[in-house]
Amino acid sequence: METVDVMWEFFLDFFEFFAVAAILGLVFLFIYDRYVQRKHSLLINYPIIGRGRYLLESLREPMRQYFAEETFYESKDKVDWVYKAAKDVPNYQSFSVTQPFAGSRFIIKHSSHVLNEDEVSEDTSLVFGEDREIPFISQTPIIRSAMSDGALSPEAVRAFSIAGANSGLTVNTGEGSLTSNHLFTHKPDMQHAEYLEIVKSTPLAEFVFKMGDFLFNRKVALKWYRNILLNKATQNTYIYDTHSHVLFRVNWKAPLESFPKEVPNDIPNMIFQMSSGLYGVRDSDGAFDELRYQKVMKFCRMTEIKIAQGAKQTGGKLSGTKVNADIAYYRGVPEGKDLFSPNRFPFADTTEHLLEFVERLQKLSKKPVGFKIVISDAAAVEELALAISKRHAEGKPLPDFITVDSGEGGSATAPLELMESVGLTTNNALYLLDSILKKHEVRHKIRIIASGKILTPDDAIITMCMGADAIGIARGFMMSGGCIRAKMCSGFGSHVCPVGMATQDEKKRASYLVVKQGKEIGNYHKNLIKNMRVVMAVMGVKSIKELHKDKLTFKNRNGEIYFDIDKYFHHKLHI
Repeated sequence: METVDVMWEFFLDFFEFFAVAAILGLVFLFIYDRYVQRKHSLLINYPIIGRGRYLLESLREPMRQYFAEETFYESKDKVDWVYKAAKDVPNYQSFSVTQPFAGSRFIIKHSSHVLNEDEVSEDTSLVFGEDREIPFISQTPIIRSAMSDGALSPEAVRAFSIAGANSGLTVNTGEGSLTSNHLFTHKPDMQHAEYLEIVKSTPLAEFVFKMGDFLFNRKVALKWYRNILLNKATQNTYIYDTHSHVLFRVNWKAPLESFPKEVPNDIPNMIFQMSSGLYGVRDSDGAFDELRYQKVMKFCRMTEIKIAQGAKQTGGKLSGTKVNADIAYYRGVPEGKDLFSPNRFPFADTTEHLLEFVERLQKLSKKPVGFKIVISDAAAVEELALAISKRHAEGKPLPDFITVDSGEGGSATAPLELMESVGLTTNNALYLLDSILKKHEVRHKIRIIASGKILTPDDAIITMCMGADAIGIARGFMMSGGCIRAKMCSGFGSHVCPVGMATQDEKKRASYLVVKQGKEIGNYHKNLIKNMRVVMAVMGVKSIKELHKDKLTFKNRNGEIYFDIDKYFHHKLHI
């Protein structure tokens, strides 16, 4: 209280000074707005007061979710479920949902003879690429959708790596390539680490590290430690190994024979996404590098070719503010320049060309390979299915999976003019792909991964009933990792992600709690699977393999009920 009293007395003693300073400041601001600046007409007519408009506008998106109804998802309750699941707290709702589901929606059919939860199989594993020499067994049908290191901060990528390694979550690297941060949990055997660039400690570095840890914390100590040992712009591309006390990153110039024979079991199961920019698997001229690809696949379980994603029918876009020295190193591009990938994948001039490239990657990696698309036309799916069917008849390898994304926007940057104007929603696109592949008798050879606005266990169950073998989730995992949906992910505006998750701003990144958020991401994944089994018990379904369209009912906004989902879609899609 004495401190407060002293401060109050100081304020009273100098009140006149503060008042005069404030008045002079307003006068100068008035003169500047009215007579000097010529950027805003509003400020010329309404000096000072007009600035309130820009303040409120800047606060609109960050504050919208706290005061307005949820409009992007069916209910605010779904968003709340994600945050509670991440905290691993009881996730029950009292009285009723906050926003009743009044529109069209799928209804899960319950069984007259429900199961106890211990009667539902705990085996939720899924096999990709059964015909490959090295198939991939995903522990669960949940996949963290593609989000690149670069679009996400290094700290966020490390948190996802922790969650993947600890909870069995499969992580898609995104088009930004495999980076050191994906290997954050790796504990290399230093006796067999020829595939790594290793920087050993020095007496000075040891002393500085201990002082930083004693006086401040481990994060500060590591920063000082890096500065002493590396002193390079790309010093953050090195991972600190707590066991051996060295810094390491992959030595991509090492011979292929030096790389691990099998994917290390201390890193997450990863899907390598290859985009039109060929980041991480390109040579100095930007062409596809087969040898580099084989090295990358020593750490990844399968490959996804990005043909299209969400609203991004164009190439991926990364603001120059996010292309720091580390990202430039990982992707093999100039630092600080906007990074716009080509619209078309270089090996997808035709459907046949794409399928031939899929076969090429399968032979190089000996692992499953598929591609990601957005659907807006049944004829295009027919063309794809016909080409796949023809290859099947000729005994040629087929894609091991197809990822179908919705046209409802993305978790980061996409042109506004394409959001929700290109591509069908998840369930419509999924129904088309599943039905047409079955029509051409190749569905049993190809896994389908579906993504788009999936948050909660019932969302996942409905999507799997609709024909998906696995579920891709991006925004839900972002929220579980600390995202507050401020819509400042792109890096093109004047503001950046306030929690340090989707930015390269060092000050914001410094606040991101990697270990804590990694645990909460893992909690979200764990609770998704746990509560999917709760829903399955009510459905009378013992295994995810039993999920089917006949387990769903559809109600449209007019109150019409379709107990046969096929009839509804045939009427709706005219197929």
